[in-house]
Amino acid sequence: MGTIVVLDILGGAALLLWGLHMVQTGIIRAFGPHLRRFLSHALSNRFSALAAGLGLTAVLQSSTATGLMTAAFAAEGLVSLVPALAIMLGANVGTTLIVQVLSFNIAAAAPVLFVLGLVSFRSGAGPLKDLGRVSIGLGLMLLALHILIDSLAPAENAPAMRAVLRAITGDPVLCIAIATALTWALHSSVATVLLVMSLAFSNFITPAAALALVVGANLGSAINPVIEGTRRDDRASYRLPLGNLLNRIVGAALVTPFLPAIASHMQGWQPDAAKMTAEFHIAFNIVLALLFLPLLDPVAALLTRLMPASPAANDESKPRYLDESALATPSLALADAARETLRMGDVVETMLRKVMDALMTGDRALIGEVSRLDNVVDRLDEAIKLYVTRLTRGSLDERESHRAMEIISFSINLEHIGDIIDKNLNELAAKKAKRGLRFSADGAAELGSLHRQVLDGLRASFGVFMRGNVEQAHRLLADKAQLQDAERLAAEHHLNRLREGRPETVETTSVHLDVLRDLRRIHAHICAVAYPVLETAGELPAPARDNGAAAANPRLQPGG
Repeated sequence: MGTIVVLDILGGAALLLWGLHMVQTGIIRAFGPHLRRFLSHALSNRFSALAAGLGLTAVLQSSTATGLMTAAFAAEGLVSLVPALAIMLGANVGTTLIVQVLSFNIAAAAPVLFVLGLVSFRSGAGPLKDLGRVSIGLGLMLLALHILIDSLAPAENAPAMRAVLRAITGDPVLCIAIATALTWALHSSVATVLLVMSLAFSNFITPAAALALVVGANLGSAINPVIEGTRRDDRASYRLPLGNLLNRIVGAALVTPFLPAIASHMQGWQPDAAKMTAEFHIAFNIVLALLFLPLLDPVAALLTRLMPASPAANDESKPRYLDESALATPSLALADAARETLRMGDVVETMLRKVMDALMTGDRALIGEVSRLDNVVDRLDEAIKLYVTRLTRGSLDERESHRAMEIISFSINLEHIGDIIDKNLNELAAKKAKRGLRFSADGAAELGSLHRQVLDGLRASFGVFMRGNVEQAHRLLADKAQLQDAERLAAEHHLNRLREGRPETVETTSVHLDVLRDLRRIHAHICAVAYPVLETAGELPAPARDNGAAAANPRLQPGG
């Protein structure tokens, strides 16, 4: 009997966690980028930041998710510490709202939510499908609460079980420690508080113990952002999560001595132990928000003094935007990966500019700089591929999987461009400088013109990659055909000058033709970004379909 009850409780708790996970992932899949944009625009002052944190967490049902998102903004310097702390105060209040709703007996709504969710998930697309996931998740949470209460009901007549639970939860400090550890392990204060409500409803724990467990749940929810939302090499990234943890610790220290009196007073006007637990949960967080909101400036100053920013490391090869905490949110992680890939593209553009200067001037310092930048590109490419690969191990929808492959494909093409610049063009520049060769005036002008077209194509590819604009993709492929014609015409002009016996042309003929070929190869890799966009839109030209398949699989791409 006891074993069955324990298994039912564990199953109910697991179902509760899974339902909560479905609600969070459904909301993030449907509105993830919009939520992040909303958060970034709501930071003008502490009051709007408090409201933004409350609203966002009420939707996400996870103060941890809001905390990790805000920590990422703070770490990137996009938000100052005071509004970031205000967001966390609001987040702590927002996470109590679902608990307040579920404190009412609305288990009968679960079948309705399941039906609506199934219909939306099976027949919908995009946000409607994700909202179906949210509806199913809410239904699972209600069903889990029903299972927990029904599982605990038969055990009410088991004095031994009640005695054990009361012995474990007899000390408020021990209650706080247990709930803190449980919330840290579950990554959810909502799940812990709902479990506590079920125990309180079935009279397995005293009202004072229920309130102490709620305090522990609030404390435990502040631990995960400290562990997961920080960067070990940047002390400043600890300010926000530690500030939130300090808020929780102070609140726990202030309220713990008065828990028996608070429980006795609340029982007088709220005899339902489950509702009393939910009401204390929301009151605790509102009082802490009101207490700390005026004190955010001195708290921020103290945190800044205790955790000064680490000296900036000028390592270009180190990723700047690959936020580990965003991996739990595919839309955000993909946006970060795209942003890092765009930074990698900026490095490749710099290489392309410098190598042409090196070819024209013979500057050995530029040749060395191009080789250094190629190492930066190689490391960024590796970091981006590993990051996106880790993301794809999770559950991605078709749109997210397609975007992940686009990012990896573009990153690989940029790395190939870097190799062509370093291993081919840079070596040609070194060879030309060593021999003291000079291009003819006409030859240098033709190479410069072709180089400018390639640079323009690279910049256009960034726009196609980030926005997926079909018109720009068509234009990029049209430019590819024009550049091939320009390369062919430049080669003919070079051969005409060679027939005329111009000395500079004769001396640089092999270098000149190799540069033309390598610029064309670079442009071919640049244009590969257009194929997935046109294929998705169903506008890939028939002769280009083989190239489109190669673009989707970088291993199949032609060298130009």
